[in-house]
Amino acid sequence: MTSNPESELQNASSSTEDTPKPPMEPIHLPTMEEIQGQDIWNNCAVRSVASGVMGGALGLAMGMFLGALENPMMQEEMTGRQQFIYQAKQMGRRSWSSCKAFAIMGFIFSAAECVVEKGRAKHDITNTVVAGCVTGGALSAKGGPKAACVGCAGFAAFSVVIEKFLERHT
Repeated sequence: MTSNPESELQNASSSTEDTPKPPMEPIHLPTMEEIQGQDIWNNCAVRSVASGVMGGALGLAMGMFLGALENPMMQEEMTGRQQFIYQAKQMGRRSWSSCKAFAIMGFIFSAAECVVEKGRAKHDITNTVVAGCVTGGALSAKGGPKAACVGCAGFAAFSVVIEKFLERHT
């Protein structure tokens, strides 16, 4: 049985032509509202305030959760009502404290990253490292220069780990 090379070539080419091609969709240009929304979000002040608010909300939720886990030391000596009031106060204190800390952290990190990104005109991991260093240094500056350096290094390293985990930059 001899095969005809022309018929095999024709069969091979017809099999590739038979596969359905995905339909081509037209490119949609962004609307004016979308462009304005991007311009607003690219503003460092807007981005920083939004990050601060979201960080505060996260801190509030975490504080409520962690405050609810705290047990009063004198549990046997307290009535049920006293335990409830004590627990509510603990949750409130913990929530407010966490809310402030996370809001400040989100605000500083986002502001630093945005300013560095705009200054360098690049979106890469270096921006995250610098923003982490600025945030860690600012948050631990009350402890002196040594604490600020340790905070800078620690928060920068933490930022890189989170960035690698999320894989935002290539």
